[in-house]
Amino acid sequence: MNEHTLSMRLERVGANVPTGARLADIGSDHGYLPVALMRRGLIASAVAGEVAATPFRAAQRTVRDNGLEQHITVRLADGLAAIEPRDGITAISICGMGGETIRDILENGKPYLSGQERLILQPNGGEQPLRQWLMENGYSILSEELLRENRFYYEIIVAERAGPVAYTAEQLYFGPLQMHARSPVFLAKWQRMLLQKQKTLASLEHARQAVPEETRQEISQQARWIAALLA
Repeated sequence: MNEHTLSMRLERVGANVPTGARLADIGSDHGYLPVALMRRGLIASAVAGEVAATPFRAAQRTVRDNGLEQHITVRLADGLAAIEPRDGITAISICGMGGETIRDILENGKPYLSGQERLILQPNGGEQPLRQWLMENGYSILSEELLRENRFYYEIIVAERAGPVAYTAEQLYFGPLQMHARSPVFLAKWQRMLLQKQKTLASLEHARQAVPEETRQEISQQARWIAALLA
């Protein structure tokens, strides 16, 4: 993967960035996403934010090698602290981290959010707590996509601030739009997850060490939800 050929996952993230957006790509790594979108003329400008020095330098190099220093600013900063008011950011992408990490970045970065931005989020697991944060902070989920790449399932969640939003516990777990769409990849993922839950429950039955009853009940509840969904 490079700025010329994005992974399928990043291509789908990019497809959800509005044309002409001023993008903040948080945890930009090599800066491939903003550079690719800028090269294609799909965004007006971008900020590539990185908290670690090595990927920060890699992103700087990608931007420099493509002659895009006038259009893409690379900043060494923690989460949304990479955003400055003068950037006029209209879209934020955060990809390739756990859902809890993305949630914490959004929570800690609230002072940097205008509430007008589109959020394009690609969590690696932990989707439920991330959706919970979106709901609690008035973000409506506009679209959800599930794809499989290199044997892994990836979810893309697109949301915008829309005032009070209410999702059920099951919608937060599966994704409200995905539950409705029931794509083949979605059903395949949850068939696999049901087997995992059943194996976990079986191993807990035989486990010597004590497992909190709350944990057992939670896994059991999830297994019931998945079985009902697939039925």
